[in-house]
Parts: sequence; structure tokens; C-alpha cells
Amino acid sequence: MKPSIFLPFLLLLLFVSFPSSKSSSHDYGEALSKCLLFFEGQRSGRLPPNQRLRWRGDSGLADGWMGGVDLEGGYYDAGDNIKFGFPMAFTTTMLAWSVIEFGDSMPSDELRNALVAIRWATDYLLKTISQADRIFVQVGEPLHDHNCWERPEDMDTPRTVYAVDRDNPGSDIAGETAAALAASSMAFRSHDHGYSQMLLQNAIRVFEFADTYKGAYSDNAGVRPGVCPFYCDFDGYQDELLWGAAWLRRASADDSYLNYITNNGKTLGAEDNINEFGWDNKHAGLNVLVSKEFLEGKVYSLQSYKESADSFMCTLIPESSSSHIQYTPGGLIYKPGGSNMQHVTSIAFLLLTYANYLSRTSQTVNCGSVSVGPTSLQLQAKKQVDYILGDNPMSMSYMVGYGNKYPQRIHHRGSSLPSKADHSQPIACKEGSIYFNSTGPNPNILVGALVGGPGEDDIYNDDRADFRKSEPTTYINAPLVGILAYFVANPLS
Repeated sequence: MKPSIFLPFLLLLLFVSFPSSKSSSHDYGEALSKCLLFFEGQRSGRLPPNQRLRWRGDSGLADGWMGGVDLEGGYYDAGDNIKFGFPMAFTTTMLAWSVIEFGDSMPSDELRNALVAIRWATDYLLKTISQADRIFVQVGEPLHDHNCWERPEDMDTPRTVYAVDRDNPGSDIAGETAAALAASSMAFRSHDHGYSQMLLQNAIRVFEFADTYKGAYSDNAGVRPGVCPFYCDFDGYQDELLWGAAWLRRASADDSYLNYITNNGKTLGAEDNINEFGWDNKHAGLNVLVSKEFLEGKVYSLQSYKESADSFMCTLIPESSSSHIQYTPGGLIYKPGGSNMQHVTSIAFLLLTYANYLSRTSQTVNCGSVSVGPTSLQLQAKKQVDYILGDNPMSMSYMVGYGNKYPQRIHHRGSSLPSKADHSQPIACKEGSIYFNSTGPNPNILVGALVGGPGEDDIYNDDRADFRKSEPTTYINAPLVGILAYFVANPLS
């Protein structure tokens, strides 16, 4: 049971004011701290002594043995016990990008926690690429896992290992892994130079694999039954090649990657689907990322990327002739299909990041008869994060543990089942059903978890079974780290 069947979507945002249940007055620092704490609840592997969510325990310690490799560690993507490599790599990229762009706005202890969250992922990603010309892309059988309701500490479903190689390629997951390692190398550069360099060298190696052996990982007959329909590559691998090259350009300043994104932009579809951004489609994020070098470095060969980024921003402005806006009555970006908050946080992150690039170069976006400046983009991002934190028709925070009213029955196995401390005996596959069907609140609070969110009518029923609305995911939280860090330093009240 997953919320993450990704369909192409139009990125939508309301530019005008929306009705709100109260005036905005949020503790962004508290929200940032809790947003990062969430990742500790998603950890797989042997937990460290300083683990703060104490109701979690060790899990998946033998992961990888079926493939003859050590794959302990990493993150469970959502409320289940599967380690999906594609969204995990994207989560890592977005955590690292949050630190790169907004780390200076983070309190020192939260910057430390952000780097810890990144390293928990990168240490695992390095294991997945430990063999030449092979990437391990997943651990666990989703259908078996989703047929059970059991704690990760108890899971007894098959821990099947899925991999791609030169004969059965996966340019999408390889490109995203390269992006994750390259971005993370930048995040660690001033904190652990040796680790940073090691990440960058591995990013270069895995990108070469992605570019040399082209193909989508979910076209692989051996991989497809495990990753689909949950994290199929619906939009092709070409955007991940450009995304990976763009991050390597930024991390290394190597002109070969500049030439790659300049020369291959059209053939790899850089101007296609420019209004989408998420774990499957990188186009809008790619254009914003690459625009930095055009705006600040005056690299005019990248002008088409900047033009696409501008076009994306104009789709978010109602007064623009290219506006495409869908929103709830309360003002939340809305895309049908489930796990809606993934769109909200990724869009808000791009708004803030592009606003920073524009601000540093004293530029605006020309949307026909409308000129849009950095402050306007920042205010639109703020409306979204304030809605998340409680400025909405239900007066509910959609971040677990933040505010006085937040989701109590999230779709999450570890949170909804009694902890090992309270129930030391294993809870078998179907024995957890009584807890899943319970109308009571989850016994373990997954602090910082951001759920899929309300429907198009702003209604959230707090139903554990409604996974499209009540399941948290790592890739919802990851962009929110950067957003909250920005508003810690710039509350824009």
C-alpha cells in the first residue's frame, strides 16, 4: 500500500492571498528540528547509541546477503519496510541541496543533524555501487511486505535484492545516485574534506556507468516486478542523465559536464515537461539548478535552461498568460493522485532557491505583462509552508508532533504498532492487523513526519487506511528541510 505511484503533473501555485484560519506565527526552528528528527524514524540497519526516537530498534541487519553484498543501512521510503533506491537517492539529493542552499541559515546543531541524515543515506548508497558496473537498486519484496503489517524489527518477508548492470542498465537510478553523491560531496566539503572527495569520485564513476549503459531500470525484466508500480520510471531516464551531469558540473567545476548539459540538452529532452519536479521527473529542478551558473557565472550557453526556469515560474503566477493553477479552497497546491505534499514541498523549495539566485543577481522574471521578483516567490513558498504548519481550514498541522493538532493515525507500521519495549515478543505478519484496524492513535509518535495531506476540499480525516493522505515519505520531508531553514533566518512575517 503506497502513495507513490507517480503520474506526470503540472506544478501549480496560487499567487494571491487565501483564507486562513489564523494569522501566521510559526516556530520554524522547532519545525526544522522535528523535520530532521523524522529521518531517524526511517532508519534501517543497526541504530547508533545517540538514536533519539527510542521506540525504533535495529532492523534489516542481513540486508544484501541474498545478493552477496552488505546492504545494511539506508532508509525505508515511507510507512513500509522496503528500501527503494530511486526515491532514496532523490531524498539524498534534496537533503544535500537543502544544506548547500540554506545550510548557513540552520542553527549549528540542526546543520549537524542534517549532515548526519545525509550521511546515513550516502553510506548506504556507496554500498549499492560497491561492485563494478552494477548498482543494487532495492531490498525487499513489496507485495509480500505490503501484505503484512509488522514492525521493521520483526519483518520476516523476503529481502530480495534487485540490481542493474551493463546488460540490464538503469541510467535513471544511476544518474540520480550520481546526483546524490555529487550534491552530498558539496554539503560535506567544509565539514569532512576526505569524505567529500570520496563521494565526488564515486559520483563521477557512477555517472559514467549511467551514460555508457543507457536504459530505464524499470524496463529491466528482473527489476520491474519489484519496483513497479511503486517507483517505475514513468518519464524516462534522460532527465536523470542531465540532472546527474548538472550536479557533477556544480560539484567539480569540470567543463566536460558543462559541455554535456549544453550539447545534450535537446537530445535528452531538457525542454520537455519543464513544469514537473519530483523523484521521477527532474526537469524543473534541473532548470533551476543550471540557471544559477547562467545568472551568476554568465555562462550564456546555458540560456535555454534559464528560459525554461522562467517559464516554470510563470506557470505559478495567476496573472501570467501561461498560468496553470490548481489549488484547494484554503490555498494548498493540489495534484490528484495521492501523496500530494511531495508536490508542495518540492515546488516551494524551487521557489525559494530560484528567488535566491534572482536576488543575488538583481533580476526578475518577465511573465508577459507581469514582472515577478524574488520577494513574490518567497512569499508564495511561505504560504505553502504555513498551510502545512497549521494555517489551513482545519487548523491542523500536517507535521506530526508540531502544534496542538496533528495527524494521530498515520499509515506507518513502526509508529502504529507497539514498540519492542512495550511488546517484546515478535508480532507476525497478520498479527499486526488489529493495530492497523484500530481507531486509536498510533502509540509511537513519528515526530516530524509530513503526511500526504488533505484532499482537494482541504479535508483530512486522519485515517490510517487512507494511505494516499496519511502516509509520510522521506522525499516529502527532504525539500522541507531547506525551506524551513530559510524561514528560520527569514520569517517574512
